Amino acid sequence: MKLKKTHGLLVCFIFICCLTQAQTPLFDTSVKRVLFLGNSITYAAGYVQAIEAYHKAHFPQQKIEFINAGLPSETVSGLSEEGHADGRFPRPDLHERLDRVLLQTQPDIVFASYGMNDGIYLPLDSLRFQKFKDGILWLHEQIEARGSKIIHLTPAPFDEIKGKKPGYAQVLDRYSEWILQQKSWEVIDVHFPMQDFQTTQQKTDTNFALAKDGVHPGDWGHWIMAQQILRYLGQKNILQFSSITDALSPIKDPNAFYQLVVKRHNLMKDAWLSSTGHLRPEMKKGLPLMEALALSLEIDKQIETLLAP
Repeated sequence: MKLKKTHGLLVCFIFICCLTQAQTPLFDTSVKRVLFLGNSITYAAGYVQAIEAYHKAHFPQQKIEFINAGLPSETVSGLSEEGHADGRFPRPDLHERLDRVLLQTQPDIVFASYGMNDGIYLPLDSLRFQKFKDGILWLHEQIEARGSKIIHLTPAPFDEIKGKKPGYAQVLDRYSEWILQQKSWEVIDVHFPMQDFQTTQQKTDTNFALAKDGVHPGDWGHWIMAQQILRYLGQKNILQFSSITDALSPIKDPNAFYQLVVKRHNLMKDAWLSSTGHLRPEMKKGLPLMEALALSLEIDKQIETLLAP
């Protein structure tokens, strides 16, 4: 009898914990648009899509537009290595396009993820480091001057074995440490949790890598990034889930739901990049923004059917 009672209390406790997490909003009710800025890791969108899917599943009544304006190869430092992309084009610089992006998207909150490209894959150097710091400080001021809130992410770690750039891991360690030292800012650390996870995994599997090329995280890496962001936003139990689909517990078919979110997200990120404009060649051309928005509404209807009880 005592065992049954204990089991019942445990079930109630787990239920209350899950309910509490689901009732903790990610964003204030005034937030209508959330913008993600960054390089190819943000454009790849895994962590952004996970956050969007989680929000839609757990807080369907709060309608938020998640806008991904990540641009592959981009820096905030304005630097580009000689012969980048085999000499086809220099790295794009956020300074060139930020005004247009902010004017068109009108975000309430901006998540900014820079650093991976900003040291241009060379060992730590005080001049390059200063260019990165100047760029981040400029970005912070630009966002705040427009009345938006900016949340900085530390850069993903670099894997020197896979990426074959000796000394570059230390560069991103130092860049991450500097961002974390800005105590008056809102900062989410994804760098060191990803690094710690990889180190732990490599104790039993020496070939394990979050990024097969040393730079671009795979599914595991993006999920760790999303977990750290969601935890910062109040989802205290998010680390117990091994994937985004596991975290979509209210949804009847989480895989189908997530794929619809991904489909909509990819449609809109290319439309926004084309609409706001950039100088990076060899990018997929997005649909005209109004056309993409019309198609996204059709996908939204499919998402809504999976949200229905």
